[in-house]
Amino acid sequence: MVDDARARKPLLPPRASAGGSGGGGRRMMRKWALKLGTSILLWTVIMQLTSSLHPRLTKSWPAGCFDHRGRRNATNSVLDLGRSPPSPPAIVPRRVYKSNGYLLVSCNGGLNQMRAAICDMVTVARYLNLTLVVPELDKTSFWADPSDFRDIFNVNHFINSLRDEVKIIRKLPDKFSRKISDKSGRKFRRQIFSMPPVSWSSEKYYLRQILPIVRRHKVIHFDKTDARLANNGLPIELQKLRCRVNYEALKFTPQIEALGDKLISILRRRGFFVVLHLRYEMDMLSFSGCTHGCSDEETEELTRMRYAYPWWKEKEIISEQKRLEGLCPLTPEEISLVLQALGFTRDTQIYIASGEIYGGERRLAALRAAYPKIVRKEMLLSPDELRPFQNHSTKMAALDYLVSVAGDVFIPSYDGNMAKVVEGHRRFSGFRKTILLDKRELVKLLDLLKDGKLSWNQFSSAVQEVHKNRMGQPAIRKVIPEWPKEEDYFYANPQECLAPLKESRH
Repeated sequence: MVDDARARKPLLPPRASAGGSGGGGRRMMRKWALKLGTSILLWTVIMQLTSSLHPRLTKSWPAGCFDHRGRRNATNSVLDLGRSPPSPPAIVPRRVYKSNGYLLVSCNGGLNQMRAAICDMVTVARYLNLTLVVPELDKTSFWADPSDFRDIFNVNHFINSLRDEVKIIRKLPDKFSRKISDKSGRKFRRQIFSMPPVSWSSEKYYLRQILPIVRRHKVIHFDKTDARLANNGLPIELQKLRCRVNYEALKFTPQIEALGDKLISILRRRGFFVVLHLRYEMDMLSFSGCTHGCSDEETEELTRMRYAYPWWKEKEIISEQKRLEGLCPLTPEEISLVLQALGFTRDTQIYIASGEIYGGERRLAALRAAYPKIVRKEMLLSPDELRPFQNHSTKMAALDYLVSVAGDVFIPSYDGNMAKVVEGHRRFSGFRKTILLDKRELVKLLDLLKDGKLSWNQFSSAVQEVHKNRMGQPAIRKVIPEWPKEEDYFYANPQECLAPLKESRH
């Protein structure tokens, strides 16, 4: 990482007083000032050259959201409403560095997969001394959301809040899109070098493999960005920057944040509320192959959909086997039993954070019968308020994200990207209660209850025992070097950005 080399004006000595020795004194002062200025200039040039040749980390970088003990500063912690803190009154000073080239990124996946990817790409750009172009969001996935970055995130805040770390521009300079001539005089459009980085890579991969490519081509385009930076083993400064981007720089647009605030205010006026991330949408069931509780017609429909999307690589799936392994989202009927077993009473207010539930109200009947105070954003906001969000699944997901971070309790029915990123944000916000369901154990218990081999009291006691240490308490990430996909996700538990473990226990 590069040390910041900011040009400073040399301090001029005081003027010599008038008198016989004034001329000699002034000459000496000018010589002194010239030597001082030359030394500073040479030092600045040397530092710039050294840093651009070999990026390195500075010991004190970045310290904006952490105190001297590595804990979050109170003034920079996330607001109770689950939003990023407001923009500082003054723009942070710009970091001066010699850029090694431009980084273009095309994010893939849903909102939270893209959110984590943006944090990683900012970190890579900072480490390699690159100029980052505002990331492009996925418009070709299942959701087909046409939203651009500026439609979801506050782009001005994103650029300005990180200017002391990395230069971010809205578009690539025109010179890279203009046609150029070859030796024969024929004109052609410059081809931008495009590639997907290797998944779960360390900073050394980017330094040794990617930086030489950028220097050769001047511009590099990453066409895949999901999980391209390792969970563990990175310098602490890089881990803290990932947090800074996630919890400070990535604010939603004022429109999204205002509507999210309204949702949270309505829910809080009504009292305690649980956010249930009920991941039981059609795309989730089709992708995972989980059809437990579905009719034969529904199973056929989900299977046809899975084969229709070529980027969903797994086609032949044995649903019951995946369910027994804990790899399927719990059904609404199963969730109803689990919530009751955990002790949530009938009058509990439950906000469902999800897209359209597969099977509609029919599949929600058992859950609604057990918990009549179930609400969704469509029930709390008017059609006029939601009209700008219709057919924009990423905007809708942003509203659910804000409510999920702010809820008194957060319970995901499936450990996908939203569940993990929200879990980490709630840890960062003060270890807010997040119940991480052990689906492998729950499936066993649910089947025993269904078969009459467990009484209700036995079932309830067993469910509570399984989850007593799965409430989002402080914990150390599980590290599996050979299988990074199986280890704990950095954004689910950004321990480097949290209070030391021993200080967080009550």
